[in-house]
Amino acid sequence: MLVDPQFIFRFEREPPDRAEGEVYALEGFELASRLSFFLWSSIPDDALLKAAGDGRLADTAGLEGEVERMLADPKATALVENFASQWLGLRQLDTVSPISNEFDGNLRRSFRRETELLFESILREDRGIVDLIDADYTFVDERLARHYGMPNVRGSRFRRVALRDDARRGLLGHGSLLTVTSAPNRTSPVMRGAWIMENILGTPAPNPPPDVDTDLDTRAAEAGEPASMRAQLERHREDPACAGCHNMIDPIGFALENFDLIGKWRDADGGTTINASGDLWDGTALDGPAGLRAALLERRELFVTRATEKLMAYALGRTVEHYDMPAVRAIVREAADDDHRFARLIAGVVKSPAFRTKRKAGSGQQTAAD
Repeated sequence: MLVDPQFIFRFEREPPDRAEGEVYALEGFELASRLSFFLWSSIPDDALLKAAGDGRLADTAGLEGEVERMLADPKATALVENFASQWLGLRQLDTVSPISNEFDGNLRRSFRRETELLFESILREDRGIVDLIDADYTFVDERLARHYGMPNVRGSRFRRVALRDDARRGLLGHGSLLTVTSAPNRTSPVMRGAWIMENILGTPAPNPPPDVDTDLDTRAAEAGEPASMRAQLERHREDPACAGCHNMIDPIGFALENFDLIGKWRDADGGTTINASGDLWDGTALDGPAGLRAALLERRELFVTRATEKLMAYALGRTVEHYDMPAVRAIVREAADDDHRFARLIAGVVKSPAFRTKRKAGSGQQTAAD
């Protein structure tokens, strides 16, 4: 039983009377299963099965009603935890090993929980998804508050706190993101810049050209100088083969250089005062986390589009392709008049043709959901 594909995978049975390659609407119970695994990471409950049996999922209003009910259920926490882990790379926290005496298992768990709770608050409070970038509050326990320099927080219980420091607002100030985008022994403006381009702006950085030396630590050790990460990268960009990409990536990462490899605030690196300024590829000036956040908010539609792409990929269990983008853009446009609420984007994905239909893979075959 344990090796039977029918047990291991969630199968969506294909109708035998459809031709290979034909697109067809998912039947009630198949749609109910897809919806349940999307929002709850589990099987449908009795209410959802009844709605499927009664044919209510075939109606847009009935489908929206079930989405609203399911998002209000405590089981929707699975969407927050699993989607956040997939999109933001939170699972990498389980394997990172920063070379720092201040990092331990408790901090590792607190980093992840902070980000999950921010996601959950945006869903439960019906907020716009842009608050992921600009939220003026976060969630901390004593261990995390001490790491961030926040006073008067005691105990292991997480509580919501207002942020007085603009540098910590939103995901850019989260230790989870800052740690998984660092090298084990130092910060990495390149990793941080590339992460934001990929996950926030939806403009992935190109891969480095072949035969380019990317080992900055060895080169710095051999040269003896320069000491700061910024100076090392400036030397690296002297190579024309490297400059093209790094001129786009590095300024974004430099804006976060005041956060060390585990997200703790600092004013100097290698005995040099940190310079967190720079310019985006279009000339927009950046200066520290607040300046970067302002630049991202000016491009909020790029962020919402990328978030919707990631959400759709999670819902479908496959990569979003070029032919899915009209649907993604339509979801973003329709949610714009509602402040791009997280729940509205979820409902848009569920109502999309990509979610409610399927293309038959082969005559008489069954396909497992990815």
